[in-house]
Order: sequence, then structure tokens, then C-alpha cells
Amino acid sequence: MITLLVFFGLLLAGFPIFGAILAGAVVFMASNDLTVLYDSIPIQFYGALEINGLLAIPLFLLVGEIMNRGGLTQRLVAVAEVLVGGFKGGLAYANLATNAMAASILGSAVAQIGVMSKVMIPEMEKKGYGRAFSGAVTVSAGLLGPIIPPSMLMIIFGVVAVQPIAPLFIAGIVPGLLVVAALGAVIFAHGLVGDSLPGGVPARPQDGWKVLVAGIAPGLIPVVVIVGIMAGAMTPTESGAVAAMIALVLARAYREFDWKELPGILQAVAVNTATITGLIAAASVLSWVLAFEGVPDRLVELIAGLTDSPLAFLLLVMVLMLALGMFLESISVLIVVVPILMPVVTALGIDPIHFGVVCTMATVLGLVTPPVGPGLYIAMVQANVPMGPLFRATLPFLAAVLACLVLIAAVPALSTWLPAVAGGH
Repeated sequence: MITLLVFFGLLLAGFPIFGAILAGAVVFMASNDLTVLYDSIPIQFYGALEINGLLAIPLFLLVGEIMNRGGLTQRLVAVAEVLVGGFKGGLAYANLATNAMAASILGSAVAQIGVMSKVMIPEMEKKGYGRAFSGAVTVSAGLLGPIIPPSMLMIIFGVVAVQPIAPLFIAGIVPGLLVVAALGAVIFAHGLVGDSLPGGVPARPQDGWKVLVAGIAPGLIPVVVIVGIMAGAMTPTESGAVAAMIALVLARAYREFDWKELPGILQAVAVNTATITGLIAAASVLSWVLAFEGVPDRLVELIAGLTDSPLAFLLLVMVLMLALGMFLESISVLIVVVPILMPVVTALGIDPIHFGVVCTMATVLGLVTPPVGPGLYIAMVQANVPMGPLFRATLPFLAAVLACLVLIAAVPALSTWLPAVAGGH
């Protein structure tokens, strides 16, 4: 109990999450007479970071940075507008389609919401969409980032749960498409209610072909990543390196990227990578200490006393992840909670790949739920709309994603079928 008090107390005081986790581990050692383990902390730090899968993190961060600064994301927006912009509420569908394409490149919900908010919300307002609705579509569609591969959260889960990353990437494809369909259904329902959505403006055939040709190359980046991994030609780390090279070549070819920007990009990637790996190292110390004291075993016994149903357990995990996700960043939640829960997952016979998809989806919903909800704050600034109206407009979309999450938890084949077909699981 004192460990939890120290951890949350430091967080509320504005302490960095890395420090709060490490302080919690040290307090747990001290309160359980495990001070002899202090000397082993550096070894645990090193061991946690000596994992090949971590190399994929800076590579996919690099892909996202180059895409944003090289104008490739804007080309995806233009392609989406050509494909679905002619329907009623076409720009809302274009927002969703662009997010689905960008999700396979950016891999981070926060990064995706930030990019799409700057691009889509002002454009939707110009075309007559309400500010709250524009923000709601952008925020909810941004949740696709950690689901559709390549996903940063899937990499983190694979590292902390000691699972292969390639099957996790592939496992996100079907759930991601399911979420796209559910969000599209919500937009369609809005369009049925009177004149709540503006009519679409079809692109002229000659202009449409020009846009499609210009946008086809950036759209090939996720195809190369997914096909390369599924075919066994590339590991996730190698696919990240290939994607970064393709993005860099395209950005230079479109003459929208200057070499002077490269140092700033590399600095941003280095800082973000250090932040993530620091969290992983600190959490590994906490998990190691808890395992040394037998906490995971006691947790298995406790949950076994509550339920022996895999579905009931997954629903409990969803509630836990949603609650923690309201206050903590998604990566932090996964790093802290997943190692503790994995023995329970094994004991109940739950497929760890399926568990990874459920955990990732449940955690990311916290990004758009008060009181913290960083995704909401980003959209609030871009749409210039208060939290209340924005969150109310987001609720139908969140309900749709939550329904998808429950369905995926109840039907493991939705996340395990494709990895099995690809031969990676």
C-alpha cells in the first residue's frame, strides 16, 4: 500500500513517471526488507534495455517525423478526400480514412491526433462542420494509431510481455479495420439525422487522378511494412529501417524536406526514445522486485478466486486499463501493469497475442477520456472548443470503439486468426 501511495503521490506532485516508478520500487524494497537488492538495480536496468525489439522504436519514430515534416501526410489527406470526399459528410469520412492510412505510419495516437488536428479540424470548419464534431472525429480516429500496424504500443507490449512483435503487428490489422467500420457507422448515423453533415464535393476526374498518383507512393510505406513482415522477408526492426529510408527518399523527391531539418528530427527521435526506454528500464526494476516477493503469484490466486473465465478476466483488465489510462500515459500503463498480469494470462490459458491487442486498445481509450485525456486537450486547442462539448461529441465514437473492444475480447479469433494464417503465431 505504501508503494502505491508513494507512486501516485509523486505523480500528483508532478514528478516524472520514470522517477515515480523507480521510487516506488525502492520504497517497496525498503518496506519489505529487500535492501540487499539495491546493488542489482543497475544490472536490471541494463538487462531491460538489452533487447533487440527496442531498436524498432526509434526507427518508427523516425518514420513518423519524416512523414510529418516531408509533406507525405498531407498527400494521404488529399487521397482520402478524392476517394470518399463526394459522399454526404465526405470530409468526415476523409478524416477517418486519412487516420487509417496514417495510423500504419505514425504508430502513436498522441502524434496522430496532433498531426490530424492541425490538418483536418480547420479544413472541416471551413466546409461547415461543427467544431465539436470535427474534433470528435479527429480524436476518435486518432485511436487507430496504436492498433493498425506498425504500432508503438504493440512494440512496447512485446518487449515487456516477452512476445514476438511481428505477430502482434499482424494481430492489429483485423481489429483496426473493425474499428474503422464502427467509426464510419457513427459518421453515417450522424448524416442520417437531418442536415447535420454538409454534402460532399466530388473531385474532378482529371484532378482526382493527379492526386491519387501523387499520393500512391506514401501509401506504399505501410504496405511494404505489413507485407514484408507477413512474408517473413523482414523483421519489425528491419521494416522500420526500410520504411524510414522510403519516407526520406520520398520527402526529398517531393522537395518538401530540407537536410537542415534532419538534426532536429534526430534530436526529437532521440529524446522520445530515451523517454520510452527509461520508462521500460524503471518498470523492469519494479516488476523484478514484485516477482522476487511473489506478488504476481498472489495476484494469480486472487483472480482465480474471483473468476476462472478468460472473458471475465479480460473485462476486468479492460476496466483497469481504462481507469489507469485516464491518469497515466498509455506506454506507462502497459509497462507497469502487463508484466504483473502475464502470469494470470498464462494460468487462464489466454493467448498472449490476443491479450496484447485487448490491452493496447483498452489503454489507448484513456487518451480521450477526462480528467487527463491528452488527445482531448490537443483537439481542444485546435478546434477552440471547451472540454465538455468536445467530450459529449466524442461519446458516440468512444461507445463504438468500446463495443469493438468487447467483441474482440469475446472472440479471440479476430486478433489471432491472421497471425496464424501468416505463420507467425
